[in-house]
Amino acid sequence: MTEMVYGALPSQAREPVLPKWWQTLDKWTMASIVMLFLIGLMLGMAASPPLAAKNGFAPFHYVQKQVIFGGAALVAMVITSMMSPQLVRRLAVMGFVVTMIAVALLPIFGTDFGKGATRWYSLGFASLQPSEFLKPGFVVVSAWLMAANEEINGPPGRRWSFLLMMTIVFMLAMQPDFGQACLILFGWGVMYFVSGAPMLLIGGICLSLLPIANFAYNNSEHFARRIDGFLDRSLDPTTQIGYATEAIREGGFFGVGVGEGQVKWSLPDAHTDFIISVAAEEYGLVLVFAIMILYATIVLRSYFRLMRERDPFIRLAGTGLVAIFGVQALVNMGVAVRLLPSKGMTLPFVSYGGSSLIAGGIAVGMILAFTRSRPQGEISDILRGQTR
Repeated sequence: MTEMVYGALPSQAREPVLPKWWQTLDKWTMASIVMLFLIGLMLGMAASPPLAAKNGFAPFHYVQKQVIFGGAALVAMVITSMMSPQLVRRLAVMGFVVTMIAVALLPIFGTDFGKGATRWYSLGFASLQPSEFLKPGFVVVSAWLMAANEEINGPPGRRWSFLLMMTIVFMLAMQPDFGQACLILFGWGVMYFVSGAPMLLIGGICLSLLPIANFAYNNSEHFARRIDGFLDRSLDPTTQIGYATEAIREGGFFGVGVGEGQVKWSLPDAHTDFIISVAAEEYGLVLVFAIMILYATIVLRSYFRLMRERDPFIRLAGTGLVAIFGVQALVNMGVAVRLLPSKGMTLPFVSYGGSSLIAGGIAVGMILAFTRSRPQGEISDILRGQTR
Protein backbone atom coordinates (compact mmCIF):
# COMPACT_ATOMS: atom_id res chain seq x y z
CA MET A 1 0.00 0.00 0.00
CA THR A 2 2.82 2.39 0.87
CA GLU A 3 4.46 1.75 -2.48
CA MET A 4 1.18 2.44 -4.27
CA VAL A 5 0.84 5.87 -2.55
CA TYR A 6 4.43 7.08 -2.38
CA GLY A 7 6.08 4.95 -5.00
CA ALA A 8 8.70 2.22 -4.55
CA LEU A 9 12.04 3.15 -3.02
CA PRO A 10 14.94 2.82 -5.44
CA SER A 11 17.16 -0.16 -4.62
CA GLN A 12 20.63 0.72 -3.43
CA ALA A 13 23.48 -0.79 -5.36
CA ARG A 14 25.70 -2.92 -3.15
CA GLU A 15 29.28 -3.91 -3.79
CA PRO A 16 29.48 -7.56 -4.88
CA VAL A 17 30.58 -9.92 -2.11
CA LEU A 18 33.45 -11.67 -3.91
CA PRO A 19 35.26 -8.53 -5.17
CA LYS A 20 34.91 -6.90 -1.74
CA TRP A 21 36.24 -10.04 -0.06
CA TRP A 22 39.20 -10.25 -2.44
CA GLN A 23 40.09 -6.58 -2.08
CA THR A 24 40.12 -6.69 1.73
CA LEU A 25 41.83 -10.08 2.10
CA ASP A 26 45.47 -10.58 3.08
CA LYS A 27 46.52 -12.31 -0.13
CA TRP A 28 50.05 -13.10 1.08
CA THR A 29 48.67 -15.14 3.97
CA MET A 30 46.23 -16.93 1.68
CA ALA A 31 48.99 -17.73 -0.83
CA SER A 32 51.29 -19.00 1.94
CA ILE A 33 48.61 -21.39 3.20
CA VAL A 34 48.01 -22.78 -0.30
CA MET A 35 51.77 -23.23 -0.77
CA LEU A 36 52.04 -25.13 2.52
CA PHE A 37 49.21 -27.43 1.46
CA LEU A 38 50.84 -28.14 -1.92
CA ILE A 39 54.14 -28.88 -0.18
CA GLY A 40 52.26 -31.23 2.14
CA LEU A 41 50.86 -33.11 -0.85
CA MET A 42 54.33 -33.35 -2.39
CA LEU A 43 55.80 -34.71 0.84
CA GLY A 44 52.81 -37.03 1.28
CA MET A 45 53.62 -38.66 -2.06
CA ALA A 46 57.04 -39.50 -0.65
CA ALA A 47 56.08 -40.41 2.93
CA SER A 48 52.77 -42.27 2.67
CA PRO A 49 53.43 -45.19 0.22
CA PRO A 50 55.35 -47.29 2.82
CA LEU A 51 52.46 -46.96 5.31
CA ALA A 52 49.91 -47.69 2.57
CA ALA A 53 51.80 -50.86 1.59
CA LYS A 54 51.97 -51.93 5.22
CA ASN A 55 48.20 -51.53 5.62
CA GLY A 56 47.33 -53.14 2.28
CA PHE A 57 46.20 -49.98 0.46
CA ALA A 58 47.09 -48.50 -2.92
CA PRO A 59 50.41 -46.57 -2.87
CA PHE A 60 48.79 -43.13 -2.83
CA HIS A 61 45.79 -43.99 -0.68
CA TYR A 62 46.71 -41.49 2.03
CA VAL A 63 47.58 -38.81 -0.52
CA GLN A 64 44.12 -39.13 -2.04
CA LYS A 65 42.54 -38.80 1.40
CA GLN A 66 44.72 -35.76 2.10
CA VAL A 67 43.48 -34.16 -1.12
CA ILE A 68 39.88 -34.68 0.05
CA PHE A 69 40.55 -33.41 3.59
CA GLY A 70 42.69 -30.54 2.32
CA GLY A 71 40.08 -29.53 -0.23
CA ALA A 72 37.47 -29.44 2.54
CA ALA A 73 39.90 -27.41 4.69
CA LEU A 74 40.49 -24.84 1.95
CA VAL A 75 36.75 -24.51 1.30
CA ALA A 76 36.14 -24.04 5.04
CA MET A 77 38.94 -21.45 5.13
CA VAL A 78 37.50 -19.42 2.24
CA ILE A 79 33.92 -19.53 3.56
CA THR A 80 35.01 -18.55 7.09
CA SER A 81 37.20 -15.72 5.78
CA MET A 82 34.15 -14.20 4.06
CA MET A 83 32.24 -13.91 7.34
CA SER A 84 31.98 -10.81 9.47
CA PRO A 85 33.73 -10.92 12.88
CA GLN A 86 30.31 -10.98 14.57
CA LEU A 87 29.20 -14.04 12.58
CA VAL A 88 32.53 -15.75 13.24
CA ARG A 89 32.01 -15.17 16.96
CA ARG A 90 28.47 -16.59 16.96
CA LEU A 91 29.44 -19.73 15.05
CA ALA A 92 32.60 -20.18 17.14
CA VAL A 93 30.59 -20.09 20.38
CA MET A 94 28.21 -22.77 19.08
CA GLY A 95 31.10 -24.88 17.81
CA PHE A 96 32.92 -24.50 21.11
CA VAL A 97 29.94 -25.82 23.08
CA VAL A 98 29.64 -28.87 20.79
CA THR A 99 33.37 -29.70 20.85
CA MET A 100 33.56 -29.14 24.61
CA ILE A 101 30.87 -31.81 25.09
CA ALA A 102 32.68 -34.08 22.62
CA VAL A 103 35.97 -33.79 24.53
CA ALA A 104 34.19 -34.45 27.84
CA LEU A 105 32.68 -37.68 26.43
CA LEU A 106 35.97 -39.04 25.06
CA PRO A 107 36.68 -41.24 28.14
CA ILE A 108 33.36 -43.02 27.48
CA PHE A 109 33.08 -43.22 23.70
CA GLY A 110 36.61 -42.42 22.49
CA THR A 111 39.43 -44.68 21.37
CA ASP A 112 43.22 -44.52 21.50
CA PHE A 113 44.02 -46.57 18.35
CA GLY A 114 46.75 -48.29 20.38
CA LYS A 115 48.68 -45.05 21.01
CA GLY A 116 48.05 -44.86 24.76
CA ALA A 117 45.95 -41.67 24.65
CA THR A 118 42.17 -41.52 24.19
CA ARG A 119 41.92 -38.57 21.81
CA TRP A 120 39.76 -39.77 18.91
CA TYR A 121 36.28 -40.90 17.94
CA SER A 122 36.28 -43.78 15.47
CA LEU A 123 33.79 -43.13 12.66
CA GLY A 124 34.60 -46.30 10.74
CA PHE A 125 35.69 -44.60 7.51
CA ALA A 126 37.76 -42.01 9.40
CA SER A 127 38.60 -40.72 12.89
CA LEU A 128 37.75 -37.42 14.57
CA GLN A 129 39.92 -35.58 17.11
CA PRO A 130 37.61 -33.02 18.77
CA SER A 131 40.44 -31.16 20.54
CA GLU A 132 41.61 -29.84 17.15
CA PHE A 133 38.24 -28.10 16.67
CA LEU A 134 38.12 -27.02 20.31
CA LYS A 135 41.17 -24.71 19.97
CA PRO A 136 39.77 -22.05 17.62
CA GLY A 137 36.43 -22.01 19.44
CA PHE A 138 38.11 -21.59 22.81
CA VAL A 139 40.27 -18.71 21.55
CA VAL A 140 37.27 -16.80 20.19
CA VAL A 141 35.19 -17.37 23.34
CA SER A 142 38.08 -16.31 25.60
CA ALA A 143 38.71 -13.19 23.49
CA TRP A 144 35.01 -12.32 23.74
CA LEU A 145 35.10 -12.66 27.54
CA MET A 146 38.31 -10.64 27.89
CA ALA A 147 36.98 -7.88 25.64
CA ALA A 148 33.73 -7.77 27.62
CA ASN A 149 35.80 -7.41 30.80
CA GLU A 150 36.94 -3.96 29.60
CA GLU A 151 33.40 -2.63 29.14
CA ILE A 152 31.76 -0.44 31.75
CA ASN A 153 29.87 -2.71 34.19
CA GLY A 154 31.09 -5.65 32.12
CA PRO A 155 31.39 -9.21 33.45
CA PRO A 156 34.60 -10.54 35.06
CA GLY A 157 35.59 -11.98 31.70
CA ARG A 158 39.25 -12.59 32.47
CA ARG A 159 38.36 -14.66 35.51
CA TRP A 160 35.77 -16.64 33.57
CA SER A 161 38.22 -17.26 30.72
CA PHE A 162 40.82 -18.46 33.23
CA LEU A 163 38.38 -20.96 34.76
CA LEU A 164 37.38 -22.12 31.29
CA MET A 165 41.02 -22.56 30.29
CA MET A 166 41.83 -24.58 33.43
CA THR A 167 38.83 -26.85 32.83
CA ILE A 168 39.90 -27.58 29.25
CA VAL A 169 43.55 -28.12 30.20
CA PHE A 170 42.46 -30.60 32.89
CA MET A 171 40.23 -32.49 30.43
CA LEU A 172 43.02 -32.71 27.85
CA ALA A 173 45.59 -33.79 30.43
CA MET A 174 43.33 -36.68 31.43
CA GLN A 175 43.42 -38.16 27.90
CA PRO A 176 46.46 -37.60 28.16
CA ASP A 177 47.13 -34.91 25.54
CA PHE A 178 49.68 -32.56 27.08
CA GLY A 179 50.60 -31.07 23.70
CA GLN A 180 47.13 -29.68 23.01
CA ALA A 181 46.81 -28.64 26.67
CA CYS A 182 50.01 -26.60 26.36
CA LEU A 183 48.75 -24.96 23.16
CA ILE A 184 45.50 -23.96 24.88
CA LEU A 185 47.44 -22.59 27.86
CA PHE A 186 49.87 -20.70 25.64
CA GLY A 187 47.16 -19.16 23.46
CA TRP A 188 45.23 -18.01 26.52
CA GLY A 189 48.40 -16.59 28.09
CA VAL A 190 49.19 -14.53 24.99
CA MET A 191 45.66 -13.11 24.89
CA TYR A 192 45.74 -12.43 28.62
CA PHE A 193 49.01 -10.52 28.20
CA VAL A 194 47.74 -8.50 25.24
CA SER A 195 44.54 -7.64 27.13
CA GLY A 196 46.65 -5.78 29.71
CA ALA A 197 47.12 -8.30 32.50
CA PRO A 198 49.69 -7.36 35.19
CA MET A 199 53.13 -8.88 34.65
CA LEU A 200 53.23 -9.99 38.30
CA LEU A 201 50.10 -12.08 37.79
CA ILE A 202 51.44 -13.61 34.58
CA GLY A 203 54.71 -14.46 36.35
CA GLY A 204 52.75 -16.12 39.17
CA ILE A 205 50.82 -18.24 36.69
CA CYS A 206 54.07 -19.33 35.01
CA LEU A 207 55.60 -20.31 38.37
CA SER A 208 52.48 -22.30 39.28
CA LEU A 209 53.13 -24.51 36.25
CA LEU A 210 56.24 -26.00 37.90
CA PRO A 211 54.40 -28.00 40.60
CA ILE A 212 51.79 -29.00 38.03
CA ALA A 213 54.51 -30.35 35.73
CA ASN A 214 56.10 -32.17 38.65
CA PHE A 215 52.75 -33.76 39.54
CA ALA A 216 52.21 -34.84 35.92
CA TYR A 217 55.71 -36.35 35.75
CA ASN A 218 55.18 -38.38 38.92
CA ASN A 219 51.67 -39.55 38.09
CA SER A 220 51.61 -40.02 34.32
CA GLU A 221 53.75 -42.75 32.76
CA HIS A 222 53.01 -41.29 29.30
CA PHE A 223 54.32 -37.84 30.32
CA ALA A 224 57.32 -39.20 32.25
CA ARG A 225 58.41 -41.46 29.37
CA ARG A 226 58.55 -38.55 26.93
CA ILE A 227 60.41 -36.27 29.35
CA ASP A 228 62.93 -39.00 30.19
CA GLY A 229 63.51 -39.67 26.50
CA PHE A 230 64.12 -35.98 25.88
CA LEU A 231 66.54 -35.56 28.82
CA ASP A 232 68.48 -38.76 28.10
CA ARG A 233 71.83 -37.68 26.62
CA SER A 234 72.18 -40.91 24.67
CA LEU A 235 69.96 -41.10 21.58
CA ASP A 236 68.53 -44.49 20.67
CA PRO A 237 68.78 -44.65 16.85
CA THR A 238 65.80 -47.05 16.70
CA THR A 239 63.32 -44.58 18.19
CA GLN A 240 61.24 -42.12 16.16
CA ILE A 241 63.38 -39.22 17.34
CA GLY A 242 66.51 -41.18 16.45
CA TYR A 243 65.28 -41.89 12.92
CA ALA A 244 64.14 -38.30 12.43
CA THR A 245 67.42 -36.81 13.65
CA GLU A 246 69.46 -39.11 11.43
CA ALA A 247 67.29 -38.26 8.41
CA ILE A 248 67.82 -34.52 8.91
CA ARG A 249 71.57 -35.10 9.27
CA GLU A 250 71.70 -37.22 6.09
CA GLY A 251 69.70 -34.67 4.07
CA GLY A 252 72.24 -31.90 4.46
CA PHE A 253 71.61 -28.69 2.55
CA PHE A 254 70.21 -30.02 -0.74
CA GLY A 255 68.89 -33.46 0.28
CA VAL A 256 69.58 -36.97 -0.97
CA GLY A 257 67.13 -36.70 -3.87
CA VAL A 258 63.42 -37.10 -4.52
CA GLY A 259 62.28 -40.60 -3.56
CA GLU A 260 65.72 -41.58 -2.25
CA GLY A 261 65.00 -41.01 1.45
CA GLN A 262 64.93 -43.96 3.84
CA VAL A 263 63.33 -42.51 6.97
CA LYS A 264 59.81 -43.01 5.59
CA TRP A 265 60.36 -46.79 5.73
CA SER A 266 61.26 -46.68 9.42
CA LEU A 267 59.02 -44.00 10.94
CA PRO A 268 55.38 -44.99 11.50
CA ASP A 269 54.45 -41.28 11.78
CA ALA A 270 56.56 -40.06 8.86
CA HIS A 271 53.48 -38.65 7.11
CA THR A 272 52.13 -36.86 10.21
CA ASP A 273 54.21 -35.81 13.23
CA PHE A 274 57.63 -36.21 11.53
CA ILE A 275 56.86 -35.00 8.01
CA ILE A 276 59.56 -32.34 8.34
CA SER A 277 62.21 -35.08 8.60
CA VAL A 278 61.09 -36.43 5.21
CA ALA A 279 61.38 -32.93 3.77
CA ALA A 280 64.86 -32.49 5.25
CA GLU A 281 66.16 -35.85 4.04
CA GLU A 282 64.89 -35.77 0.46
CA TYR A 283 64.91 -32.03 -0.28
CA GLY A 284 67.41 -30.75 2.29
CA LEU A 285 67.42 -27.65 4.41
CA VAL A 286 66.44 -25.59 1.36
CA LEU A 287 62.85 -26.84 1.56
CA VAL A 288 62.84 -26.67 5.38
CA PHE A 289 63.86 -22.99 5.23
CA ALA A 290 61.16 -22.35 2.63
CA ILE A 291 58.54 -23.91 4.93
CA MET A 292 59.76 -21.82 7.85
CA ILE A 293 59.55 -18.64 5.74
CA LEU A 294 55.95 -19.45 4.80
CA TYR A 295 54.96 -19.89 8.45
CA ALA A 296 56.80 -16.71 9.40
CA THR A 297 55.00 -14.82 6.62
CA ILE A 298 51.59 -15.92 7.94
CA VAL A 299 52.40 -15.05 11.55
CA LEU A 300 54.12 -11.70 10.96
CA ARG A 301 51.68 -10.37 8.36
CA SER A 302 48.72 -11.32 10.54
CA TYR A 303 50.21 -9.58 13.58
CA PHE A 304 51.06 -6.43 11.61
CA ARG A 305 47.47 -6.20 10.40
CA LEU A 306 46.07 -6.90 13.87
CA MET A 307 48.21 -4.11 15.31
CA ARG A 308 46.09 -1.64 13.31
CA GLU A 309 42.82 -3.10 14.59
CA ARG A 310 40.77 -0.96 16.96
CA ASP A 311 38.18 -3.55 18.05
CA PRO A 312 39.56 -5.29 21.20
CA PHE A 313 37.70 -8.54 20.51
CA ILE A 314 39.08 -8.85 16.97
CA ARG A 315 42.58 -7.95 18.15
CA LEU A 316 42.55 -10.51 20.99
CA ALA A 317 40.94 -13.33 19.00
CA GLY A 318 43.28 -12.87 16.05
CA THR A 319 46.32 -12.71 18.33
CA GLY A 320 45.38 -15.96 20.09
CA LEU A 321 44.68 -17.83 16.86
CA VAL A 322 47.96 -16.72 15.25
CA ALA A 323 49.91 -17.58 18.42
CA ILE A 324 48.57 -21.15 18.51
CA PHE A 325 49.11 -21.61 14.76
CA GLY A 326 52.72 -20.41 14.88
CA VAL A 327 53.69 -22.24 18.06
CA GLN A 328 52.22 -25.52 16.81
CA ALA A 329 54.46 -25.32 13.74
CA LEU A 330 57.43 -24.37 15.91
CA VAL A 331 56.85 -27.27 18.31
CA ASN A 332 56.49 -29.82 15.51
CA MET A 333 59.80 -28.79 13.94
CA GLY A 334 61.47 -28.45 17.35
CA VAL A 335 60.57 -32.03 18.25
CA ALA A 336 62.07 -33.35 15.00
CA VAL A 337 65.47 -31.82 15.81
CA ARG A 338 65.21 -32.79 19.49
CA LEU A 339 64.93 -29.26 20.85
CA LEU A 340 61.62 -30.15 22.53
CA PRO A 341 60.09 -33.32 24.02
CA SER A 342 57.91 -35.40 21.72
CA LYS A 343 54.37 -33.94 21.64
CA GLY A 344 52.47 -35.86 18.96
CA MET A 345 51.62 -32.60 17.18
CA THR A 346 51.05 -32.17 13.44
CA LEU A 347 52.63 -29.55 11.18
CA PRO A 348 49.71 -27.30 10.11
CA PHE A 349 48.60 -27.84 6.49
CA VAL A 350 51.64 -30.02 5.76
CA SER A 351 51.08 -33.16 7.86
CA TYR A 352 48.45 -35.74 6.96
CA GLY A 353 45.32 -35.71 9.12
CA GLY A 354 41.66 -34.96 8.51
CA SER A 355 40.86 -33.31 11.84
CA SER A 356 44.00 -31.16 11.91
CA LEU A 357 43.57 -30.04 8.29
CA ILE A 358 39.89 -29.09 8.52
CA ALA A 359 40.22 -27.50 11.96
CA GLY A 360 43.29 -25.64 10.70
CA GLY A 361 41.31 -24.40 7.71
CA ILE A 362 38.61 -23.04 10.02
CA ALA A 363 41.20 -21.40 12.30
CA VAL A 364 43.07 -19.73 9.42
CA GLY A 365 39.75 -18.67 7.92
CA MET A 366 39.04 -16.90 11.20
CA ILE A 367 42.45 -15.22 11.07
CA LEU A 368 41.77 -14.03 7.51
CA ALA A 369 38.33 -12.75 8.56
CA PHE A 370 39.81 -10.84 11.51
CA THR A 371 42.68 -9.36 9.47
CA ARG A 372 40.60 -8.17 6.51
CA SER A 373 40.88 -4.45 5.82
CA ARG A 374 37.95 -2.55 7.34
CA PRO A 375 36.98 1.15 7.10
CA GLN A 376 38.42 2.38 10.38
CA GLY A 377 41.06 4.76 11.62
CA GLU A 378 44.43 3.47 12.70
CA ILE A 379 44.75 2.49 16.35
CA SER A 380 47.64 4.97 16.50
CA ASP A 381 45.04 7.72 15.97
CA ILE A 382 43.44 6.75 19.28
CA LEU A 383 46.78 6.73 21.09
CA ARG A 384 47.66 10.17 19.72
CA GLY A 385 44.25 11.47 20.74
CA GLN A 386 44.75 10.23 24.33
CA THR A 387 48.05 12.11 24.62
CA ARG A 388 46.61 15.46 23.56
